[in-house]
Amino acid sequence: MTQPAAYELAQVNIARLKAPLDSPQLKDFVDALDPVNAVADSSDGFIWRLQSDSGNATDVPVFGDDWLIVNMSVWRDTNALTAFMYQGQHRELLSRRREWFEKLQEAVTALWWVPAGHRPTVAEAEARLLHLRTHGPTPYAFTLRTSFPPGASEPVLGEVPEGLGCSV
Repeated sequence: MTQPAAYELAQVNIARLKAPLDSPQLKDFVDALDPVNAVADSSDGFIWRLQSDSGNATDVPVFGDDWLIVNMSVWRDTNALTAFMYQGQHRELLSRRREWFEKLQEAVTALWWVPAGHRPTVAEAEARLLHLRTHGPTPYAFTLRTSFPPGASEPVLGEVPEGLGCSV
């Protein structure tokens, strides 16, 4: 019998919109949200994703910036996340991201291990992303390229410092 995993992989990524979500420029992106989320929801290793009453997270505030949107999810491990990210519809959207989102200079994606069953908050994700921007990949916040083993990250204690948002 397989032991249940003690840890799961949390991921956050943010993007700064080039236009309002209801604009013609973002129509293809918005139209693809529900189908891509459905693929994620049924992917091997998918556990949870942040969503509001709309079914996605485009209206969930992040860093107090109305032009930023957030995507946050929990996966079994880095292999499961990678398999989803670089295949099918998500891969197609990823290849078109410059049409819809500004290119930001700082890190926009962070990963960290959470105890199994934990669902991260946006404040927790903001803290992990800010830590990655300041310190580079560490067990506290890392990237797919530079990852750390399960159990290496500790839960966030405290709140996100004031004024540490996203700069263009």
